Amino acid sequence: MLRLTDFIIDCPDTMKLAAFYSEVTGRPIKEGGHENWAGIQFGEIELAFIRVDDYRAPRWPDSEHPKQFHLDFEVDDIDAEQRRVLDLGATLHQDSIGPEGYGWRVYTDPIGHPFCLCHNKGVTWTDQGPIWPKRG
Repeated sequence: MLRLTDFIIDCPDTMKLAAFYSEVTGRPIKEGGHENWAGIQFGEIELAFIRVDDYRAPRWPDSEHPKQFHLDFEVDDIDAEQRRVLDLGATLHQDSIGPEGYGWRVYTDPIGHPFCLCHNKGVTWTDQGPIWPKRG
């Protein structure tokens, strides 16, 4: 099964952009945010911010500097979902699955937008969304 978990926005300063969207939406920044990752939870989906080196801002509608985002999908069986998305026209670009079978794979859709299939150890799904394992 495939579940959308994150809408991720590239940025140069995660906490600064997360603070902006926290004020805009009236929702708190999730605990554990740091210079490389911050998020705001909206039910099952997290609006997340990831730090990107050498970030270049989009200049809408200028296509020379396009919009920058990607979607994360949590999956139960990453190999089965990979076969399915490849059959639908996706292209695999990076495999970051570790020896225990957890991690993520980066794909692009048929017109080049990136997305990830993720398999995270200890994630439990409820009607309210994912419960992530405690991080030590």
